[in-house]
Amino acid sequence: MNGRLEQATMIDIDALAAIRSESRILDGVNLTVAEGTVTTLVGPSGGGKSTLLRCMNGLETFAEGSVTIAGHRLSAGAQAPGDLERIRRDVGMVFQSFNLFPHLSAIDNVTLGPRIVRGMAPAEARSRGLELLDRVGLARFAEARPATLSGGQQQRVAIARSLAMEPLVMLFDEPTSALDPQMSADVLEVIVELARGGQTMVVVTHDHAFARRAATQVVELVAGKVTRAGPATEILAGGPG
Repeated sequence: MNGRLEQATMIDIDALAAIRSESRILDGVNLTVAEGTVTTLVGPSGGGKSTLLRCMNGLETFAEGSVTIAGHRLSAGAQAPGDLERIRRDVGMVFQSFNLFPHLSAIDNVTLGPRIVRGMAPAEARSRGLELLDRVGLARFAEARPATLSGGQQQRVAIARSLAMEPLVMLFDEPTSALDPQMSADVLEVIVELARGGQTMVVVTHDHAFARRAATQVVELVAGKVTRAGPATEILAGGPG
């Protein structure tokens, strides 16, 4: 996306605080993500990156502040189940582990959500699912079970499964951390292509080379606080990767 559409705010996080065992895992985080942009969250392990990502779609509750994402608002404390269901229709998430249903084929994993949650007709869901598997380079593996696929292929199926719900925002929690370098490169290339297509994304990553290539903005979290935010050329200048 280009022009004025890029300026619309897709995610607005205000004074977010998450507390676990009396420790402030997140401490007053403020963050804005524009529509059609890619934000990468970087920083040392334990800095709060994954917790922040999980707060964005209600997988973790938070003690203070608010999250507005894809037109939905999350407030401190527990969220109503109906609100969470609506958020997760518009906000996709891809985890470190693939979380595919082992008894279902790749195409059935991809089409399950649209059929069950959105009520899409099976033929339409399958047609759309095959398009998405082709988009991530796996059309010929549509009938394969997850156990017969490599880790990188399974992660790409997981991405296609999230895209099948036509999310307004995609969240990625270190999607390549369990993969070898070649598999990581394949998965990251899919994410780069999504970025080129204007998909709004937030990606937790330790791969600074990927962040330099794909990120509109890089946000560094240290000890639960945003310490720096800006373009990759500024935040990652001279850094590793």
